[in-house]
Amino acid sequence: MNDTIKKPQISERRKFFTNIAHNAGLGVMGGLLWAGYADKAKGSTLTLRPPGALKEEDFLSACIKCGLCAEACVNRPSNISKLTGKPRPGTLKMAKAKDDVTIGTPFFVAADIPCYMCEDIPCVPVCPTGALDLASLTNKNNELDFRLMDMGIAVVDPNSCIAFWGIQCDACYRACPLMDEAIKLEYDRNERTGKHAFLKPIIVMDICTGCGLCEKACVTEKPAIFIQPREIALGKPGDHYVKGWDSKDEQRAVSQEAKDVTTKTERSEKGAADYLNEGVDFE
Repeated sequence: MNDTIKKPQISERRKFFTNIAHNAGLGVMGGLLWAGYADKAKGSTLTLRPPGALKEEDFLSACIKCGLCAEACVNRPSNISKLTGKPRPGTLKMAKAKDDVTIGTPFFVAADIPCYMCEDIPCVPVCPTGALDLASLTNKNNELDFRLMDMGIAVVDPNSCIAFWGIQCDACYRACPLMDEAIKLEYDRNERTGKHAFLKPIIVMDICTGCGLCEKACVTEKPAIFIQPREIALGKPGDHYVKGWDSKDEQRAVSQEAKDVTTKTERSEKGAADYLNEGVDFE
């Protein structure tokens, strides 16, 4: 009789401690999963966004992760396969936990599926929040203009690009939708042979849209030309350097001078020549 009373007590006690261990394990697992989610939610600085995307911080604030841009991309008329008659995978993807991109936001990988620079740019007008800015892609005639796209910029690695070795290749040049504008071929003499010429691909940074068609077309095992966000790929000389041939840059300098407050000293009153020649006897 005593045994029958004790057994339920032991069973309940085990169950109690088992539940504690189980719940503790779930708590730890949940914490690890949340930490992983939070880390993934930050995204990579190398993420390529759709055409017209605002600056990353503003884009993330405005994007509601609705997926309408990716849907418009895959359903565009030019994306129908001639073989199957069905839509092919779209350029834009909605980031998942496995992607190194802010979860739920649109992005693309140029080496997989580049942007084909559709004339009607279907992914942008459907954005309900302005995260994809229609005005930035509208020209002076109030028309959508794919030339105004700025998703990134192509970067050429001269060490792995076979054109820099002297092997003739113009795959990226011919794949560019703005051929001989965004990518130009620079002729250079091959000093090693003295007979052949290099045809080096040179990126025109003010025209390149970062579509990635060149990266997709590259013949090397790992593309020698690739797309990066402009703020990553390009340096910045600093506001104190002014391009005299650029009227906007000149105006910027004038505006800056108006704001500057210069401290004058006895030395600053002298000219450069006076200061440099100080104490020099020319006789």
